[in-house]
Amino acid sequence: MKEQLSVLVVGSGGREHALGWSLARDPRVKKIWFAPGNAGTAALGENLDLAATDLEEVAGWAAKEKPGLVVVGPEAPLCAGLADRLRELGLRVFGPGKKGAQLEGSKSFCKELLVRQRIPTAKAGSFQKAEDAVRFSESLPCPQVVKADGLAAGKGVVIAESHAEAATAIRQMMAEKVFGEAGATVLIEEFLEGEELSLHAVTDGKNLVILPGAQDHKRVGEGDTGLNTGGMGAYAPAPKATPDLIREVKDRILVPTLQGLAQQGIEYRGVLYAGLMLTKSGPKVLEYNCRFGDPETEVLLPLIETPLWDLLGAAADGNLSGLAVKIRSGAAMTVVLAAPGYPAQPVLGQAIQTGRDLPDSCLFHAGTKRGAKGIEVAGGRVVAATGWGKDLKTAKERAYARAAEVDFDGIQYRRDIGHRALGTTQ
Repeated sequence: MKEQLSVLVVGSGGREHALGWSLARDPRVKKIWFAPGNAGTAALGENLDLAATDLEEVAGWAAKEKPGLVVVGPEAPLCAGLADRLRELGLRVFGPGKKGAQLEGSKSFCKELLVRQRIPTAKAGSFQKAEDAVRFSESLPCPQVVKADGLAAGKGVVIAESHAEAATAIRQMMAEKVFGEAGATVLIEEFLEGEELSLHAVTDGKNLVILPGAQDHKRVGEGDTGLNTGGMGAYAPAPKATPDLIREVKDRILVPTLQGLAQQGIEYRGVLYAGLMLTKSGPKVLEYNCRFGDPETEVLLPLIETPLWDLLGAAADGNLSGLAVKIRSGAAMTVVLAAPGYPAQPVLGQAIQTGRDLPDSCLFHAGTKRGAKGIEVAGGRVVAATGWGKDLKTAKERAYARAAEVDFDGIQYRRDIGHRALGTTQ
């Protein structure tokens, strides 16, 4: 009799749809639940009426149903301690506990670890009083970076071109609380010049499986202009992520990070996702995330040939050393289709026409729901159109062909995803 596997995916975005899609391709996986999921995940398994951040409700359901693996997608439930709560029930969980998730949940915790481990990063100061933050800011040249310490959905970062702009950002975060309690503490950093790179590693706390380097496009407008967003598209592998660079990042950044966590008694099982700046003096850490990126997940998973269950399950069990992970040749690209007004004030509720399925592509739902109009817009980033193929040019053609099939009132997306690597626009 063949093994029958079941999995709970916690979350409701494009990342969680992509995780479910990859798991569902494994014939051994017979049951997938999503908490709470979206209109796309409903086609892969069962959506549960459970908020990802309602720890007790999720834990109560899991204690009863006992899924074979729980994959926690977003940062908020990880930072709140969901993985700890589920492990207390004896469940296999992919995702770090609350202490390890501080790498993303507290930029000050992350920076202190980086400095202690002598990991390359920007000079910075952490402050709980606005006047102290302004004073430190004035000691740094501009541009400089002002960051809310806590979780701010990828938006709590301001690149200040002047000391006056930095002071305004500090006041907005600390006094006006534009990011809520996430801005009670702020981090002021020197500005690093270079090209950004997202590098994801799956870890069991000791061993690392490093996935292809990816590049995200954070700005809402073409040519990397306009407001910061959660991500408007991505591609992998990034040409800058050479084998030599990845070895350097592993030796100088990832391994020392795991060692620093272990020294604090933290066994980190999940994704160690480093946001890097490739400077003239080498790669430096901008930030760490404690989960898969979104939209990076949508381009990384189509490139992983090893069954995702095997990879995530081995990490959850603390047993990655015996797993040989295969990465497919070729490339993948995803284009995020967003609601009108995103990211400032997205307009929701429109009916979505998802169009035809096309070869070597997939549409991953993010801000969608089932409603009176069928599938409806329910979030700022609505769907991610992903394509893959023998090279990045082919992946781009397929991603944009799939994107062209989608329609809803006010749809917006960038036509230049991949411009850093391809040097052209759509």
